[in-house]
Amino acid sequence: MSTLPAPVRSMTGFASVRRATGAGELTISLRSVNHRGLDLHFYQIGEFALFENAMRARLKECIRRGHVEVRVSLAPPEHSAAAYNRAALDRYLAAFRQVCEDFQLKCEPDLNALFTLPGVFEAVNGSGCLNQAIQPELLETISACAAELNSHREREGNALRVELQREVGLIQNAIHEIRSIRASALPHWRARLRERMTEILSGSGIPETRIIEEAALLGDRSDIEEELTRLSVHTAELGRMLAEGGEVGKRLDFLLQEMNREANTALSKSSGAGEPGLRITNLALGLKANIERIREQALNLE
Repeated sequence: MSTLPAPVRSMTGFASVRRATGAGELTISLRSVNHRGLDLHFYQIGEFALFENAMRARLKECIRRGHVEVRVSLAPPEHSAAAYNRAALDRYLAAFRQVCEDFQLKCEPDLNALFTLPGVFEAVNGSGCLNQAIQPELLETISACAAELNSHREREGNALRVELQREVGLIQNAIHEIRSIRASALPHWRARLRERMTEILSGSGIPETRIIEEAALLGDRSDIEEELTRLSVHTAELGRMLAEGGEVGKRLDFLLQEMNREANTALSKSSGAGEPGLRITNLALGLKANIERIREQALNLE
């Protein structure tokens, strides 16, 4: 029985959910961007501070990575009476007048703007401050919002997976072509190296057989077969991780660092190897560009 691959999630997304509660209409929105870990930032009225730890714990169950902005607001019921906090308004007005005096400004306060300041304009529905009774509705709403956010992130993540798998295919093709060039050019490289050593060491009295042995040894040291083998293994693992899905972001980042290191070594070894070396260099540079494109996209995966 085949199983479907786990979803791959981007760390970028937005979701908003509204729910009617006994205290009024509750609105929760989540906006996320990429981050090395899970970084939650809450923007809410003071009354919700009582529930922040519970909301934080619930979100940690649903989201693994990302910088997430959490906005929580509550609109009072339509039948609620309205009141203003005289003490809070006095403090804002006193601060306003002090600023005008300090900077010699001639301004008048805007009442409409004052009523939007925290703690000035309040709803009165007879229940007083929020209490624990709203917590189940609050957590249910934030769970629904997190599910919607993850759905958005999964759609984007799966689209990224398709693009990354295409890049993996290009890397595999490049490795195959480099290996073909290397197989056909290796005897030529060793022959050229032997000729150069013979020219340099002519008249030194070193036997021809010793020169051939040293040329073969230096040829093996400059061979890129080991790097190609490791690149092939890493690329196969990269394809497997993308196919299986799940939380692949950090694992991809480590694997891509290893692949980039092998590509750099292959580049250094193939330099100065004539026309075959130039062809390998061009292919290896293209391969490094594929690795970099995957790395840039992987930074946005959970």
